[in-house]
Amino acid sequence: QVQLVESGGGLVQAGDSLRLSCTTSGRIFGSEAMGWFRQTPGKEREFVAHLSRNGVSTYYADSVKGRFTISADDAKNTVYLQMNNLKPEDTAVYYCAAASVYGSTRYYDSRAYESWGQGTQVTVSS
Repeated sequence: QVQLVESGGGLVQAGDSLRLSCTTSGRIFGSEAMGWFRQTPGKEREFVAHLSRNGVSTYYADSVKGRFTISADDAKNTVYLQMNNLKPEDTAVYYCAAASVYGSTRYYDSRAYESWGQGTQVTVSS
């Protein structure tokens, strides 16, 4: 099973940028697709971004398209979420996840991911 540890969250102002990192262990390049989700209190976990197993295809939630970018550095065993032009509505706990069985077929569905990190808080003030 893949172990995931997120970092890079913090408190920023609207319009600022942050880069979240997800350090993985036990992951073999090409074996898992990776995703980022976010959650606010009282709401279900929401899909944010997805990177296919081979690192070629990406998918984004409409709310972040054009502002967020998911990428990976396999040499560093790390997946990133670059977040630009942050808005107060982006405030949430952000989670990194790995999908080995479903890959990208259900990229938007949190139930398709087997491994999860502990989350990192992102707070955007207006």
